Amino acid sequence: MNAEQKVLAMMEEAEEAGSFVERHIGPRERDLPEMLSTVGVASLAELIDKTVPPAIRLKKALNLPAAGSERAVLTELRKIAQLNKQYKSYIGMGYHDCITPPVIQRNILENPGWYTQYTPYQAEISQGRLEALVNFQTMICDLTGMEVANASLLDEGTAAAEAMMMCHRLKGTDARNEFLVSSECHPHVIEVVQGRSEPIGITVKVCQLTPEMISESTLGILVPYPCSSGEIYDWRACADAAKKVDCFVVVDADLLSLCLLSPPGEWGADMVVGNSQRFGVPLGFGGPHAAYLGIKDEFRRELPGRLVGVSKDASGKPAYRLALQTREQHIRRDKATSNICTAQVLLAIMASMYAVYHGPKGIRRIAEKVQSNTARLAAALQKAGYTLRSSKTFDTICIESGPMNAADLNKRALLVEVNLRTLDDGAVCVSLNETVTEEDLLILAKIFGVETIPETAPTNCVPTSLKRTTPYLTHPVYNTYHSETEFLRYVNRLQTKDLSLATAMIPLGSCTMKLNATSEMIPVTWGEFGNVHPFVPKDQALGYEKLINQLEAMLAEITGLAGVSLQPNAGSQGEYAGLLTIRAYHLAKGDEARTICLIPTSAHGTNPATASMAGMKVVTVACDEAGNVDIASLKSRIAEYGKQVAGIMVTYPSTHGVFEETISEIVSLVHGCGGMVYMDGANMNAQVGLCRPGDFGVDVCHLNLHKTFCIPHGGGGPGVGPIAVAQHLVPFLPRNVSDKSTHGKNIKQVSSAPWGSAGILVIPWVYIRLMGPEGLKRATELAI
Repeated sequence: MNAEQKVLAMMEEAEEAGSFVERHIGPRERDLPEMLSTVGVASLAELIDKTVPPAIRLKKALNLPAAGSERAVLTELRKIAQLNKQYKSYIGMGYHDCITPPVIQRNILENPGWYTQYTPYQAEISQGRLEALVNFQTMICDLTGMEVANASLLDEGTAAAEAMMMCHRLKGTDARNEFLVSSECHPHVIEVVQGRSEPIGITVKVCQLTPEMISESTLGILVPYPCSSGEIYDWRACADAAKKVDCFVVVDADLLSLCLLSPPGEWGADMVVGNSQRFGVPLGFGGPHAAYLGIKDEFRRELPGRLVGVSKDASGKPAYRLALQTREQHIRRDKATSNICTAQVLLAIMASMYAVYHGPKGIRRIAEKVQSNTARLAAALQKAGYTLRSSKTFDTICIESGPMNAADLNKRALLVEVNLRTLDDGAVCVSLNETVTEEDLLILAKIFGVETIPETAPTNCVPTSLKRTTPYLTHPVYNTYHSETEFLRYVNRLQTKDLSLATAMIPLGSCTMKLNATSEMIPVTWGEFGNVHPFVPKDQALGYEKLINQLEAMLAEITGLAGVSLQPNAGSQGEYAGLLTIRAYHLAKGDEARTICLIPTSAHGTNPATASMAGMKVVTVACDEAGNVDIASLKSRIAEYGKQVAGIMVTYPSTHGVFEETISEIVSLVHGCGGMVYMDGANMNAQVGLCRPGDFGVDVCHLNLHKTFCIPHGGGGPGVGPIAVAQHLVPFLPRNVSDKSTHGKNIKQVSSAPWGSAGILVIPWVYIRLMGPEGLKRATELAI
């Protein structure tokens, strides 16, 4: 019995047993003869031999655990999940426990009619999610006081970085390249902004910002509202100073607080960024969550990410579509506004539906409850002898001194399963949220040695000059669907307007839509994974640590590379992180002249856009009529630029779906001139189990876990775009700002959370465990 016969026998046994592999792979064994005949081969083995160059084929099976049953794999994962501790976290920093309305959890988050949709490139089959995204955009505009908002960004830190880059595109010059960042911003936001600025020559200055610091050389300022330590600071004087020198004001605002605070658009903001996570989206150890970016209308053509507009159909009825396509990477390439390909659509829809479900009165009640509880606790602490940094707060109390120090307070907190935040200067912060009950308040009080909490709150916590007077969420959509029956019908009505994998196949080439199996999705909403703050002590996230380590090892084996970072939370982020590691490697060797990135003309538009963001000059390499890299052109480019070449970005198989026979020669030529090889992993779906990038010389590749490894597209996000790198690049992988052990040669954090969208890493873990090495290979063969 040969190898193929063994696999066929295994598949036949699987069909009888009803294994996951058999149910995951669409074509049945009885379908194979017709499929093979159609493409003109006698067997699947012959097809693969003719498709994948023999020189790069794997000689043995992947060293992965054998396929498990759905029951066994979920039982194994449950044991891992139980290693996580679900303490009450009052850490804040832009991440807050919240309540996901059950009707949203069941009918959107857990509903394949919503989570299996693809990016809405075809408006006629995407009207439901486009309407939900318009609701999101409208919600952001209403709360921030801005005129235009996009359909979400990846996270708070990258949204702030995108705003900074937008400032640079609008006004950046050699004389005006200083971006001032308030030291009161969240640490991870500062870190991401710093990392994004350096390759493109923006100078970021982190400071205790005052109006006097703003000058003619200032490109823009980034200020928090409220501050990371909780204070509601009045930034109007800084905004006025910025206007006098014609620079930009970017505000990082807490969305819930804007129900009570004067919107930034009313006191001078040009752009407002933030996170919508606390609008009903679980913590998930840091993601996925939908960030937002609101701007003045005059800047709309420079706005990164997706923008949904309202138009009319042929009969004059309202219709929705993606707007301003000329900003996109596939058109402008290295001149694009951003390399972002998708957004966080599913999470933006959840946040928008949270506003639809609660309405303006409900959202305000939640904000008032959070603010009242914070004020009551603050009053109790002051009465007990604690000194607070500020009395002007929304949800966060910062304790500077008192009867007990930070070490004692944290020790007492952990004894009752509570997490507090300690600042570098020893101050202790407590950030409250909508889930806090009277019992929770009493537990917090007792940690500080306080026995009682006042029944009423002081009314002066929000500065009078910054109290909101402007109405918000006035559109009928936020004021209509407040019974569960009405709301459920609205959600279902939108869902039926869309095409998803629950309806039909979505045959859009490079994005390789896969079954998003129920067994893979179930753990996403387990509390052990959903209720963990990204900055909890390490011993409270041992389940995540084990899951992450195992997934990294699996992906390293699949790619044949030495190290993996799961931090990038989209394919675009993976591309960016990959090029930054290459750049950091060259700089560490003193090769500062290596600034050129070679990119074939057939490459996906995000590739040149990413290279530009990474501070590299794009030089194109010609392709032949079949879309293959023209070796003569490559040799010519290498001869011309030689030691200036940082690397090449190749897609393999190519965008045209072909395994180029010359891949080894391409790698050899680039390595020969000292450059690195980056492989775009969008088409890894055709490699798993058959060949490995590391084996044919690739130095770094990103993987789209939302393509090859079954994380659903969610209507255009979430995604996960980790990078796998060769041994010499491991020291340069993205660092974790809260882990000092990663601050050597590592590039700065590229996403807000240390492990990106960690909450959905369970999906590829379950997929790989259910498929096993033979199942993964079989899926690849049949995809080809």
